[in-house]
Amino acid sequence: MYVILVYDIGEKRVGKMLKLCRKYLSWIQNSVFEGEISEGKLMALKASAKKIMKDDDSIIIFNSRNEKWLDKEIIGMERASVDSFL
Repeated sequence: MYVILVYDIGEKRVGKMLKLCRKYLSWIQNSVFEGEISEGKLMALKASAKKIMKDDDSIIIFNSRNEKWLDKEIIGMERASVDSFL
């Protein structure tokens, strides 16, 4: 499945969450990640994220069966390229 993950985490925990999300997804902008991920890996990501989070933190995950079902428009400078080379 293809996911977009957005988080709002307390300043003291941002580094840990950034490192965790980069293990599974591509960083595209501050606190925003995207990419293909299996259900098992997504479950592992969620479990690890819950260990980092406190009561006032949040994560939003948008998912789709495939990236082709999602239109993405970038206005301004793209923060990180997610192109893959084969």
